[in-house]
Amino acid sequence: MAVHRRVRTAFTTVAALVIVGGLLFPLYWMVNASFQPATGLLETPPRWFPVGGTLDGYRQAVESQGRPLLNSMIVAAGTVALTLALSVPAAYALSRFRVRGAGVLLFALLLVQMVPGIVMANSLYAVMNQTGLLSTYAALILADSTVAVPFAVLILRAFMATIPAELGEAAMVDGAGHGRVLWSVVLPVSRNAMITAALFAFLFAWADFLFAVTLNADDSVMPVTVGIYRFIGAHTADWNGVMATGVIASVPAAVLLVVAQRYVAAGVTGGALKD
Repeated sequence: MAVHRRVRTAFTTVAALVIVGGLLFPLYWMVNASFQPATGLLETPPRWFPVGGTLDGYRQAVESQGRPLLNSMIVAAGTVALTLALSVPAAYALSRFRVRGAGVLLFALLLVQMVPGIVMANSLYAVMNQTGLLSTYAALILADSTVAVPFAVLILRAFMATIPAELGEAAMVDGAGHGRVLWSVVLPVSRNAMITAALFAFLFAWADFLFAVTLNADDSVMPVTVGIYRFIGAHTADWNGVMATGVIASVPAAVLLVVAQRYVAAGVTGGALKD
């Protein structure tokens, strides 16, 4: 019996490693290709390891994508700030007050997640064009927030609903208002959910391509997703530069995911304890 258990465990481990290796291989190949010479990927057989690699691709990527990377960072940070500023008080109100039509509002927030991005992009283009915000940071931040805010409200509301109401009531007995209760009591307890909402808002904005290419008429605030698209179109033979750009663009998101992993796990599952 013990032998069968060990064999089954070994088989499961090997199968899991094979699956994980298959899923991570495109990431490895992107990193490997980024260190290859410009024509290295055209060689037969291909180079499976970056032996005798070069940093020319990274130099080219930094020179051409430095500004788009900065633009993406500004847009992502602005999206996170606006998302939290709107979703935190909205989630608190929905979790603590008897708001008429709250169920309909929550259902509408779910429906928003199902609206095709191209429909939202076309509508936002008309609005931004009429208001003069086209090709500005504000246009991209507002557009990305339309996706991030509903998701953040649902996450934060589910988590705040699990916070005992007695904590806020005790603070109000001492003279605190709802604003003070939210700031001093609810927000510290909701740290994990806020980090989760902020992380997903950052990822939404960082990976956005549709809004970026639609609302950026003259590429004045071109983010890195559009920058990579333009870069590929102009340098189809320089795959090392293209792959190096992809690696550089993946670093901020990867670092945030690693740093915030335990907070995200706690924030996502926290709202499942109570509705």
